[in-house]
Amino acid sequence: MARIVLVTFGSLGDLHPAIALALGLQQRGHRAEIATNEFYRAKITALGLPFHPLRPDLSLSDEAMVRRIMDGSGGSEYLMRELVFPSVRGMYADLAAVATTADLLVTGELVCAAPLLAEKTGVNWVFQALSPISFFSVSDPPLLPGPSGTRFLQSLGPAANRCIYATAKLVSHSWSAPVRALRRELALPPGGSPLFEGKYSPRLNLALFSAVLQPPQPDWPANTVQTGFLFHDEGESAPALPIAVEDFLAAGEPPIVFTLGSAAVSLARDFYAQGARAAESLGRRALLLLGKNPPPPSLPRSILAWDYLPYARVFPRAAAIVHQGGVGTTAHALRAGRPMLVVPFAHDQFDNAARVVRLGVARTLARSRCQAARLASELAALSGDPRHARVAGELGAQVRAENGVARACDALERRLR
Repeated sequence: MARIVLVTFGSLGDLHPAIALALGLQQRGHRAEIATNEFYRAKITALGLPFHPLRPDLSLSDEAMVRRIMDGSGGSEYLMRELVFPSVRGMYADLAAVATTADLLVTGELVCAAPLLAEKTGVNWVFQALSPISFFSVSDPPLLPGPSGTRFLQSLGPAANRCIYATAKLVSHSWSAPVRALRRELALPPGGSPLFEGKYSPRLNLALFSAVLQPPQPDWPANTVQTGFLFHDEGESAPALPIAVEDFLAAGEPPIVFTLGSAAVSLARDFYAQGARAAESLGRRALLLLGKNPPPPSLPRSILAWDYLPYARVFPRAAAIVHQGGVGTTAHALRAGRPMLVVPFAHDQFDNAARVVRLGVARTLARSRCQAARLASELAALSGDPRHARVAGELGAQVRAENGVARACDALERRLR
């Protein structure tokens, strides 16, 4: 039995794959532990998994912080420059306390202390990527967050994209000054950028997303294994739906589901009210997953508002899904085989949206244009083209055939030998 420490930061879209992997490893006889924000302690320990707190303590209950993180143009810089990198010493100490004696340390984005700990102590370290943007391939470049995005990158070719990649590294170089300072204190040689090549492991890198979203690229880091998505609360293991929700779903045609995941939902503003009006104007039923937001007033019987429901239970019974483009939500929508309208807010959401649009299963709409009339127009176009539903169904079958947890566990066990 090996002791494996899994480390993650972020929303439920970041946490759930770690939980799925931990439970998969546990079923194989390993001791799997999770280190993450204190905010998730109860959720993790309720599953019987050992929990370790990790700095910085980023809590989704801090709505002011979440609003800044989820800003479409400056959120990524704020997250890294103001929150993550300045906390690298505390993160290093927390990791050292739990992972130095581990048989395997598996870390994802934002865990900038992991490469330093691996170099200093020799701990067996693996990097995991949850979405294509983590690899920043010049042969299949990501659409970056920002007012106008970087759609032109697709047409420039690898040579030009390498120049843009180098520029991005230069612009963000000052952000990671605390990481470089800690490197010097630990008497480690200069390393690569913790946002780019410096975050990858020389031993094993896991691409924990489906080849449907991005197939392997020639410039992915060495020793990369693609597993497919990892799902927690899937299939028969997902919690049953409340009776009121079951009754609603059974009472008519499949609804349009509106959701903003677990982070962007804090910035919903009138998203759900506009969505409800759009559905009503189309004569369509709708299910609004509100989080902590109050329901829009005077909803008709054709629209149900709920706080949170397991996507694995709800998405397969939807006509279409309107969501923020987080990789966890996108993965569930792809798996369900349902068309999507994606309204990206920040980070990888713009790139995920662009990818599902290119696949032919989605349309996308800027957050600033989410008025009822425009939502209704986009949803009508989505349902009016049968190709969207056909391709979504075909890709859903491909995603469901993948077993990301098993493939990831296999790769980690090979690393243990």
